[in-house]
Amino acid sequence: MRATVEEWLREILGAGAQFRDGQWEAIEALVSHRQRILVVQRTGWGKSLVYFIATRLLRQQRMGTTLLISPLLSLMRNQIQAAADWGLRADTINSSNREEHERVERLLLTGKLDLLLISPERLANDQFQRDIWPAFSQRIGLLVIDEAHCISDWGHDFRPNYRRIMRVLDDLRPATPVLGTTATANDRVVADVAEILGANLNVQRGPLTRDSLRLYVYPEPRDHAYRLTLLSHLLNNIPGSGIVYCTTTRDCRFVAEWLQQQGFNAKPYYADVEEETDENRVELEQQLLRNEVKALVASVALGMGFDKPDLHFVIHYQLPGSIISYYQQIGRAGRGIDQAHIILMHGDGDEDIQRHFIETAFPQPEHIEAAITALAQSGPVTQTELQRFVNVNRSMLDKILTHLEVEKIIEKRKSDYVLVAENARPDFARWQQVTQ
Repeated sequence: MRATVEEWLREILGAGAQFRDGQWEAIEALVSHRQRILVVQRTGWGKSLVYFIATRLLRQQRMGTTLLISPLLSLMRNQIQAAADWGLRADTINSSNREEHERVERLLLTGKLDLLLISPERLANDQFQRDIWPAFSQRIGLLVIDEAHCISDWGHDFRPNYRRIMRVLDDLRPATPVLGTTATANDRVVADVAEILGANLNVQRGPLTRDSLRLYVYPEPRDHAYRLTLLSHLLNNIPGSGIVYCTTTRDCRFVAEWLQQQGFNAKPYYADVEEETDENRVELEQQLLRNEVKALVASVALGMGFDKPDLHFVIHYQLPGSIISYYQQIGRAGRGIDQAHIILMHGDGDEDIQRHFIETAFPQPEHIEAAITALAQSGPVTQTELQRFVNVNRSMLDKILTHLEVEKIIEKRKSDYVLVAENARPDFARWQQVTQ
């Protein structure tokens, strides 16, 4: 089997292509031994190569479709094209391609799809759970959880919807191989993920050093005028294109506008850019991939999974949320070139912004109590109706409902939320511990 796969490597990646340390071992664990494994390897190591080859081998053995759970639409778009390069038919069901859902579902349920990519939020979708999941869950040949650190609330990018994967694991046929991948999991996160994926989890960890990255830090906080001037100087002197990370949407727009005034083709990129401008996130990514822009001035919305081998720089205009977030973000650069410039600057207000994000990462217990009380007194209600009783904004109410649903305290039935465990509560002590 290895000789066959090495031939595929040479066909697709070139005559001198060889496995990196750990790649074949991971593939063999999945295909030959049907194990559950967690691969912790540096960005650019080739984690996607493992699950593409494993999928191709398993499909040759007449196993079912691979389900890849992935956190970002940008990652899915990259992966569909990359899968095609490996001879796999891949597609996605997500919020941005609703007109394609019926076609993709038909391919999936007739066994013609090698790889399906979804976000964890799709697992909460009523139609997916009703029409697709009961049949599909029994045909999954390989489950891949990309950016598996998102399962752990100790992780730098915890997403409550990732906890829905626990139900997926319960629904799989026995001996279905499972692969979790991440570049950013410390020991505490690995232990938490192992507890969720299973006691017999095979953890494969490699070195995280990236020799192509040249790291520079400006240790003193600087005001906006200094940082903007420095940014203009840097972009004039660093070749190629890259990413400038900002903490807030407002700063993404502000910094991009300054760079445009200095003659750079720089554009803002953030979660709501399509609603607020005439730009499209997919097209913005393509412009960066084609080196048509000098830089995208981006929030964390451009991060995990964005793969551009010749990204020449990552500059942080403000402090990232944690050292692990920083490692993950700078990992976008220097994958296919000998040297990339990584530059960190910061200002006086940066810690306050990060403190706000930390303090609002979990809902307040009193808001959880208000939601449960309202549901107990009112019976089934829509999210809009519930908002009259809980004094939070829409995004925080989304977060409250997600936590309560994942914890099985409420259920969503069509458009209504129903209280099913009135006396149950989330683990507030753990939330406080994680926050600290």
